[in-house]
Amino acid sequence: MLASSVALQAQWASIDSFAGMAGCWERDAKGSLISEMWMKPAGTSIFGMGRTVKGGKTTDFEMMRIEQQADGIYFIAKPKANSEETPFKLITSAAGEFVFENLQHDFPQRVIYKVNGNSLTGRVEGSENGKSKGFDFPMTRVKCN
Repeated sequence: MLASSVALQAQWASIDSFAGMAGCWERDAKGSLISEMWMKPAGTSIFGMGRTVKGGKTTDFEMMRIEQQADGIYFIAKPKANSEETPFKLITSAAGEFVFENLQHDFPQRVIYKVNGNSLTGRVEGSENGKSKGFDFPMTRVKCN
């Protein structure tokens, strides 16, 4: 029963469900400026990019998209460190929170986004070397330049 309930929650999500993510988001964390910019949903996708700047230098970046496919909605990430894209399938969505999962991935196995007005929190979690861990990335909406 629980599995069918989870599948039903994810099934009701559409690309338009991610409209609240559109815009620019930032976080200053220990001298690093972490930014994400998301385009508004259109067609079957919403595209995003992330960048980390520290000491005046770009230290990391990531290309992202959320995409409707035949079997569901996926968050697809391609960080600077990876040569391949990694897909995470939407497993639940409710009240502005979207949980994507890929249990075959090393770390993370889950990517979570929660939109609440002018706040966007990204979270990655899973296990690595047999230990559970997770990291939150709270951001605030800023004006896109």
